[in-house]
Amino acid sequence: MPDLVIEKYPDKNYMLFRFNRPDQLNAMTPAMMRDLQEGVAELAADPEMRVGILTGTGRAFSAGADLKAMAERNAALADLDAKVAAGELTAEERRTRLRDLGVGGSYGVDAIPKFPFAACPKPVIAAVNGICVAGGMEMAIDCDIRIASTEAYFGVFEAKRGIMAGIAVQHLARVMPAGEAMRLLVTCDRMSAERAYQIGFVQELAEPGELLDRAVAMAETIGANAPLPVQGSKAMVQFWRHYGVEEARRLEEYVWRTVFESDDAKEGPRAFAEKRAPRWTGR
Repeated sequence: MPDLVIEKYPDKNYMLFRFNRPDQLNAMTPAMMRDLQEGVAELAADPEMRVGILTGTGRAFSAGADLKAMAERNAALADLDAKVAAGELTAEERRTRLRDLGVGGSYGVDAIPKFPFAACPKPVIAAVNGICVAGGMEMAIDCDIRIASTEAYFGVFEAKRGIMAGIAVQHLARVMPAGEAMRLLVTCDRMSAERAYQIGFVQELAEPGELLDRAVAMAETIGANAPLPVQGSKAMVQFWRHYGVEEARRLEEYVWRTVFESDDAKEGPRAFAEKRAPRWTGR
């Protein structure tokens, strides 16, 4: 089975996206993100598909980026940079090696995964079946409507790994009270599904065995409506969600590069991969 399962249901006008790495808590790899972007482009282009649903296999929605893959990426970047500095590689050869490795060449804001759902003209429902943290929570933020299992929980854990959240630093305070967003970002505490519902981040709770059925029922309700006003409504809500973001990204670029080029940003994923406590230096 692929790491990302995509299924179309033309009779009900929705497309299902399912993270499918249950043994890794559906941690996202670059290949999964590429497949997801291609699938969302298909959702946008297919007139029979009016709604998307995103969920996960097993006990997690997604635990975020695959930190072992991130540690390998950081090691590969450091090795290539050292060879460039020593004159063993040219800048063009470095770019070629990076393409061969399937990794990007930046620690900065350009390295943020391009989550695809906000840019899709059609509404997408996150059916949050379990653990939803770090990049997984950001994927839920990127969706338009969130239905959560009563067993789910949320969190933004990047600061524990020496790195900084991606789209959460821009958008978390746009989908929940600012104080709640700040608490999650700097404490790395968990938020229960019940609390997420109380503050409006989650629109509906469901028992675990009923979650996907409830998401499908909502997708059918949306799909039965005229598509143009549905898409127009999303366009207007997304305009509000993104108003001022481009201006804020100029500051984010500086902050991201400061954080991601630090020693701690390399130490966090490395410590995770080596199953030990990180040794922070603040540098």
